[in-house]
Order: sequence, then C-alpha cells, then structure tokens
Amino acid sequence: MLEAAEAASPVESLDVVARILKERLGAASVSFLITDFTGSSVVRLGAAGSVETAEPARRIGLRNTMYDDVIRSQQPSVQDLGPGELVQVIAPVTNRGDAIGLLELFLPAVPDGEVMREIGETAHALAYIVIANRSFTDVYQWGRRTTPLSLAAEIQHRLLPASLACEAAQFAVAGALEPADHVGGDTFDYVIDRHTVQMSVTDAMGHDVDAALLATLVVGALRRARRAGADLLEQARQADLAMREHGRSGYVTGQLLRISLLDGSSEFINAGHPWPLRIRDGQVTQIAPKVDLPFGVLPAHTYRVQSLDLRPGDRLVMLTDGMLERNATTADLSDLIIRTRELHPREAARTLIGAIVEAGNGHLEDDATVMCLDWHGLAHSQRDAATGADLTDASQPET
Repeated sequence: MLEAAEAASPVESLDVVARILKERLGAASVSFLITDFTGSSVVRLGAAGSVETAEPARRIGLRNTMYDDVIRSQQPSVQDLGPGELVQVIAPVTNRGDAIGLLELFLPAVPDGEVMREIGETAHALAYIVIANRSFTDVYQWGRRTTPLSLAAEIQHRLLPASLACEAAQFAVAGALEPADHVGGDTFDYVIDRHTVQMSVTDAMGHDVDAALLATLVVGALRRARRAGADLLEQARQADLAMREHGRSGYVTGQLLRISLLDGSSEFINAGHPWPLRIRDGQVTQIAPKVDLPFGVLPAHTYRVQSLDLRPGDRLVMLTDGMLERNATTADLSDLIIRTRELHPREAARTLIGAIVEAGNGHLEDDATVMCLDWHGLAHSQRDAATGADLTDASQPET
C-alpha cells in the first residue's frame, strides 16, 4: 500500500489508500478526517477533485462524539448501525503520539480480528503518508484551518513544530496554542536529538505582525544555534543577540529546557518568563527558578543555566502569560492540571487551552500557549511509542 501511495501525487495518495481499502475490504466508503489546529474538530478530506481550497473547510465538532472518543483513547471504534445497515469503523491515524486524524470506513459486515488489524495497520501507514506528503501540498493545511488565518497567525503557525506532539520511550511532549484576537507572538518548539530532548516556549511583546516578526527572530536564532550544536547557554546568547541587533527595541520572554536522554539531567534557562508548573504524586507545585532578563533587553547580559528537579512520573507544564490573564482567572489551572493528569499530554494541553478560551468567552486578549511534558525516565525503553496509547509499562496510565 505504501508503495502505491508513494507512486501517486501528494494529493492523490489519499485516493489510492481509499481505493485499495474498497477493493480489499469491500468498503462502501472510505474517508480521512484531519484534525484542525485547535484539536476541537476534524475536517473530512474527500477525493482530490472535491477539495476546494478556496473555500473554508467544513468542520465536524469533536465534543461528545465517537470521533473524539477514538482520538482520546487511541482505540478504534466499531458501530453496527443495525439490520441491513453498514458497519462504521473509525481508527486513529497517529504517529508517535501526534494525532493527525481519523480513518473512517463503512463496511458491509462487522469486521473480524484480522480485518481490524489490517485497518489499524493501514491507519498507521496513512499517518506516514500524510507526514511524507504534507510539505508538497496545501491540502492538509487547508483541512487544518477551519477559519482563514491572519498574516500574523500564518507566520506564527509556520514557527511551530511540524508535529504538535511526540511520544518516545523516555518522555511524551505536546503543545497547544490559541492565538488572541490580535496575535500576540507566542511560540513553542521541541526537538529530539540522539542524546537530548530540547523544548522552548517564547512570548514576543506586542501584537499582530510586529509580534510575529519578533517571534520569528528568536525562533530562528534558537534553531540556528541548536542545529549548529550550541549548548543551551549559547542558544540563549544568540537569541538575545538577534533581538538586540534586529528587534527594533522589542523583547521576547522565553524558557529553554534541555534534558539528557543518557542520565536524565536537565538544563533550564528562564528569560523573564512565567514559572513552570509540575505535578508529582497528585500535587501541583510552581517551580521557581532564577529569572533572567528577556531576550533583547539592554544592556547586554548573560543567562544562568539551572537544573530542574524532574523525576519519572512527573508532568511539567510550561506556559505563557496568556494562560494567566485576568479573564483566565476563573479557570483554576492547578485543579485542571490535576484533573487532566491521566490524559495524554496532547489531550491535556488541548483541555487546558480550551478552559482558558471558555473563560474568555471565546476571545483572548493575549495568546494562550501551553506545553506538557511527561517524563517517564530512562528505565522505560520497552514502552511502545507508536501511538502514545499502547504502553508496555503498566505503571503508566493508558491514555
């Protein structure tokens, strides 16, 4: 199947998968539903000729639906619609914890175990097909945006990692961002190297395109330094230098975190940013590291590399001040973090953001951004990280 899909164009590859499933399983219809940027809805991508990217995508709200149950549980659903009716099968399309979307089929009969295995394998292969093809076409971007983006929001989204979540043996990480009515310049980023996982959360001053351009400077400087092999201190120094040389008197707050996958040690820099939160043994604690000046604030200064106390089983939550705005005070973050502890980081991050949006009656004065990191430790190398739900370590909650 992968070979046939790879031979097709980036858009037609979805049609190839659908045609193969219809031929092999007798499916009456096959659909791919892609999750939108917010994770609150899915958009059905039809045949290549039916996708009109000039029109807004028609979304299907996830709340209280079977689609939502499948995404959250990462378990397929089989619904027998009654005598003489087709059987609906929904399977998660996920790669390393990144819930890309759903595969939906309508079959003539209830599938047996072998058919379900084939559907599951196809859904997993479809995740790779989407990842391989999304850089060549705007169709997937079209499906993920249920409302047109402003120029500032377009710039902001291009600064985010290609996958908003990642599952590995030692950790799981996910981020979520809800732009304000006037984009405030928030970003988050992560990368996994051979021996480290690195994360950053940044917040540029101001709004709209000016804030997005400041965010671009900092994210670009951090990535450039990181990809050149620079340590955390040098990454912070280059971000600060880029802001002072090109930031037009603006500034950006941020947090940088680097965790060794060899010994579990951590390095952390806080550049004028809200302190992170950690949940351990059911208790939420605000970690209070030393705070240095934001990137771009004169005069030139140095940054202090600190360590964070992270133990297996901890969840670390890094956020921006949009999560703490006046309108967000009705949302008890500590209580929300506790109540979402059993959820995968991607679902926890979305739930936290959703609560802040609801507290603001759908309108935010500042961007709201959150990153959730579950640290499993170095003794969990046998965990199955394919979907982020099938854990071989029984001490970890299934999500």
